[in-house]
Amino acid sequence: MMLSMTAFSRQQLEKAWGSLTWEIRSVNHRYLETSIKLPEAFSGLENSIREIVRKQLQRGKVECRLRFQATESISLGLQVNKELVQKVTQANSEIQSLIGSTSQLSSMEVLRWPGVITGQQIDVEALGSEAVQLFEAALEGLIESRKREGESLKQALFQRITAIREIVASVRERMPYILDRQRKSLEDKLAELKVELDPARLEQEIVVFAQKADIDEELDRIDSHLKEVERVFEIKGQKGRRLDFLMQELNREANTLSSKSIVVETTLGAVELKVLVEQMREQIQNVE
Repeated sequence: MMLSMTAFSRQQLEKAWGSLTWEIRSVNHRYLETSIKLPEAFSGLENSIREIVRKQLQRGKVECRLRFQATESISLGLQVNKELVQKVTQANSEIQSLIGSTSQLSSMEVLRWPGVITGQQIDVEALGSEAVQLFEAALEGLIESRKREGESLKQALFQRITAIREIVASVRERMPYILDRQRKSLEDKLAELKVELDPARLEQEIVVFAQKADIDEELDRIDSHLKEVERVFEIKGQKGRRLDFLMQELNREANTLSSKSIVVETTLGAVELKVLVEQMREQIQNVE
């Protein structure tokens, strides 16, 4: 199974106390890098969330965000701590009498005093297990999204592998024709110049040309690398780094093919190979 590193997942839980919403985004990255953003009341969950991600994912930059929204009845259920208000105003009166001032605290100043206004309390610790379970569901959704995207990447890579094999087969098929054409070209030039060349020398020239144009080894290595790419598709665990290395090897062979080319047919084939390999390399950057 091939996994993409690019995916998104969202899971929401709604209860009488309000709602919890997890959003997880992941993009390609050389290693696993996890960013977790939690409401202050849920900050104690960070280590647990990070460990869950580490066990499920191997590569990618992963951003996990939890949103908590309390219901209106809870968020607006404000209560005045009358005992504290009395203590605050009494303390203010005593201070004013000591310093000889007649100014009094305004009602807004009293309201801003810590603890004067309280809301209906929510047991955040009890919500912690539900938040973790919801995160596991969201992460499962992310992994499924990665699988779907990975399968699309796999099919796109297979298409380019097929195209590369067609180019390799075409170049192989045309090599005898290329050599024959070169022999004919030499013979025509000699005839035009009215120069007689010993048949053995002519054959030697053709052999030298054939050696320069010999790309069988490069074509064989390209076939071998493509088979290895297909094998990596089916192995378990990380694939992206191995595939990236194979793309480097394929690109190396395409460059060698281009440098050894002395006819337009192999030059064009090498250019097409390099384009296809670069397309594969860009897609593989998203493979876990």
